[in-house]
Amino acid sequence: MTYPLPARYSDLIENPSPRCACMLVLDDSFSMSGGLLTFKNRPIDELNAGLAQFLQEIQDDEFASYSVEIGVVTTSSPDVEMLSLTPSHQIEGFDTLKPNGCTPLGRAVDTALCALEQRKTEYKKNGVAYYQPWLVLISDGAPTDHWQESARKAKALAEERKLVVLPVAVQGADINILSQFSNRPAKQLQGLKFKDFFAWLSASMAQVSRSASTASAIDLPSTTGWDSI
Repeated sequence: MTYPLPARYSDLIENPSPRCACMLVLDDSFSMSGGLLTFKNRPIDELNAGLAQFLQEIQDDEFASYSVEIGVVTTSSPDVEMLSLTPSHQIEGFDTLKPNGCTPLGRAVDTALCALEQRKTEYKKNGVAYYQPWLVLISDGAPTDHWQESARKAKALAEERKLVVLPVAVQGADINILSQFSNRPAKQLQGLKFKDFFAWLSASMAQVSRSASTASAIDLPSTTGWDSI
């Protein structure tokens, strides 16, 4: 008896588009609620709205929807949670993030790096070309676990041009720690401009998906609409 391949595996056979894997590591710790007395404009609400917009914009782009694969790792305590890397056109929506617990960022990044490495192996096994994967970290605090080795691994991959690591600091984040996960300084989000950030990210992914070569450098849109640095 034969069994159908999971969607993300069968898609590698049926869809020849070069892939760009974008793994999002999202801080959904209690601090993202904005505090006990905050009832509107909570960081977690803006993050959820930005995520929904990001997916919609990717799916509205014919090239990107078949090329960009999105994965999500959250820092929910006590265990991180993950949506495996999935072709954008197959994602029906993201679960609503709810603030809870602490920020085991090191463990979340390890989970994301393992998922990216596994997906790259699947690309190679199926003869599918791929662009340099992206790892996006969004946090409003500091890691609450042993994060140093995870940061070292992520930064090393970025320095070797095997991974684009983009740390984004929400107000209250330890930007110096977040910067240690990458070979470039962390970006500081202006206020709660998650929608502006995700609009930039979707435009960047669309630009990557249209690149003529998976090995060529790509000029990305300006970050001035959401970056306060």
